[in-house]
Amino acid sequence: MAFLQLQALCKRYGAVDAVVATDLSVEKGELMSLLGPSGCGKTTTLQMIAGFVDVTCGRILLDGRDITHAKPASRGLGVVFQSYALFPHMSVRDNVAFGLKMRKVPADEIQRRVARVLQLVRLDQHAERYPRELSGGQRQRVALARALVIEPPVLLLDEPLSNLDANLREEMQFEIRRIQREVGITTLMVTHDQAEALSISDRVVVMQAGRITQIDEPYTLYEHPRTRFISGFVGKANLLRGDRDHTGAAQVRQQPGDGELTLSLRPEKIDLITAGAGRLQGRIITRYFLGSQWLYRIDTAIGELTVVRRNNGQAPMNEGTVVGLDWPAELLRILAVDEVSA
Repeated sequence: MAFLQLQALCKRYGAVDAVVATDLSVEKGELMSLLGPSGCGKTTTLQMIAGFVDVTCGRILLDGRDITHAKPASRGLGVVFQSYALFPHMSVRDNVAFGLKMRKVPADEIQRRVARVLQLVRLDQHAERYPRELSGGQRQRVALARALVIEPPVLLLDEPLSNLDANLREEMQFEIRRIQREVGITTLMVTHDQAEALSISDRVVVMQAGRITQIDEPYTLYEHPRTRFISGFVGKANLLRGDRDHTGAAQVRQQPGDGELTLSLRPEKIDLITAGAGRLQGRIITRYFLGSQWLYRIDTAIGELTVVRRNNGQAPMNEGTVVGLDWPAELLRILAVDEVSA
């Protein structure tokens, strides 16, 4: 049996279904991300698990115990909010100790547990500082330490990195994963950032319009998206018309026809080769420098395609250049029709 289970969980606000009949199983020690655009129901799902939002229907089970209607405090879950919600008048040490004091934990145990968790998040040298004296990443780690110090069975992270700048956000992704693995705590994280979800999760749950549309390991999710929505939301994708050849394999169709399939082809899977060679010819419309990569937009007979190539230190191709495009046929993915509107 999974450690945390959602069974036909739903939330309705009047005539609006914010979360629809959601079934989900999170294994003990797993880091799972709920990924999706704003308004897809991921935060509402997390808040129902935490007990901050009442459940309309369905059940929440934690280690076999039904906590669907339990008070938030009795669930004993650790929660890190987007805003961190630190007490500005308290030191780092007192912020972290607050939850233990409310639980009337003996003073010597509070001291021991706070010292241990501050060392875990690498803030033991800043225990007497106040939140205003810390960087954004340090404040985020204080919030994480405060959630971990109560030794919760599950850690809930609600967009924990959204207030950080890009470089710090990437650094803190790996810091969260390090801490989660070291503690071995079951973790559910809400994010709208696909790179964040793919980089540190054991499994990713994609949500759309209140429904789960795919649950997979990050690599599988990226390489084998099920629908147009997932293909475009999780990374970049070229969506192409297609059909099946005589062997049943997918192929790109260059002329309109009946019974078309929708195919997905990732931009980095396309090779740019000498004009006249390859599966398709095109002309570079424009290019963008992304540091480690070059992104090209190319006009072709089947429409505009996006191609991403590694920056190998050589000069990029010029706009207006005619090129051939090629790709391994097995990298074309057949997409199902989206079951819900975006």
